[in-house]
Amino acid sequence: MPHRCLLCYITDRSQFPGDERARRRALRAKIAEAARAGVDYIQLRERDLSARELETLAREVADLVRENSLSTRLLINSRTDVALAAGADGVHLRADDVEPHEVRQVLDVSARPPLVIGQFLVAISCHSNEDVIRAESEAADFAVFAPVFGKRGTAGTPAAGIAALREACRAKISVLALGGVNLENAASCLNAGAAGIAAIRWFQENKIEDVVRALWAL
Repeated sequence: MPHRCLLCYITDRSQFPGDERARRRALRAKIAEAARAGVDYIQLRERDLSARELETLAREVADLVRENSLSTRLLINSRTDVALAAGADGVHLRADDVEPHEVRQVLDVSARPPLVIGQFLVAISCHSNEDVIRAESEAADFAVFAPVFGKRGTAGTPAAGIAALREACRAKISVLALGGVNLENAASCLNAGAAGIAAIRWFQENKIEDVVRALWAL
């Protein structure tokens, strides 16, 4: 590969042990760890929180990311309003969410400075080649294609497979592989054309510096 692969840590505090306070403490620590390790994107994906709770957490996390990295970009899951209010770097949309151009319309009327708006990222989850083509046509900054190898512990979620990933990676936007990716199969994703790897458990259950080092060595 001419360039190192992109990395995206997707958060899920519910996977940490303990009560809510302990889980949030563990989440903040893991986010700081990811930023220090050089992960490119952190997607705050705490879908059970209210808008107010998510904004409060996002503000805390945005400060953590800035304190620990000059390059890591923070994306908020689905909520463009929260991303703007918290000073995040962008938004990550679900496959069935609003379209990227609708996010751009929100940015056009927001109070965010134009220079910063121009740097606001819009990523989107994709589950088929058609989804990726649509994301490209909507000028999304990158797509996360899933599940490549399936989701651990989730019955009835069929794996798309490497062939489908390879087809999706023909798009002109960057495509990150998600879903059952590990050190044994990550290289096959990159060889299929993926610009990088996105993961939840792989980052949360391991020392992120070790995961990053292993992936960048591929």
